[in-house]
Amino acid sequence: MNPIGSPHAAVTNRLARLLNRTVADATALVSVQSPLRLDDFNEPEPDLMLLLPRADDYRASHPSTADVLLLVEVSDSSLTYDRGTKLALYANFGVPEVWIVDLVGAAVEVFRQPKEGAYSSRERRTSGALAPGLVPGIVIDVAALLA
Repeated sequence: MNPIGSPHAAVTNRLARLLNRTVADATALVSVQSPLRLDDFNEPEPDLMLLLPRADDYRASHPSTADVLLLVEVSDSSLTYDRGTKLALYANFGVPEVWIVDLVGAAVEVFRQPKEGAYSSRERRTSGALAPGLVPGIVIDVAALLA
């Protein structure tokens, strides 16, 4: 994997800041570039996740897909890999919602409803309001996120 560039890091930081402002502690935990335990062979480190809150903040074990409310990958040079290998992996393990922030194409791709190794709901947003399906009260301005 290529090192994370400044635009990638900036968008990840911007999204983390926006989510931390709007997520109540009892609603979700914002996790940045931390491991997600899928099985004995797969433990990716997505750019950002919204997780179910847990008293130990996942000290005892990494989160699993049952803990994920939203998973976000920020992509520039890794877009093909994120759309292909990683997205299929997340769908196979039942991650309920994945956003791929396409920095080159200035869009957020939203994937929901994993079924049989793929997502049955897909959309591409370049502007407007975007809200994660499992976390009430959060709305992200897509154009502001990508600015």
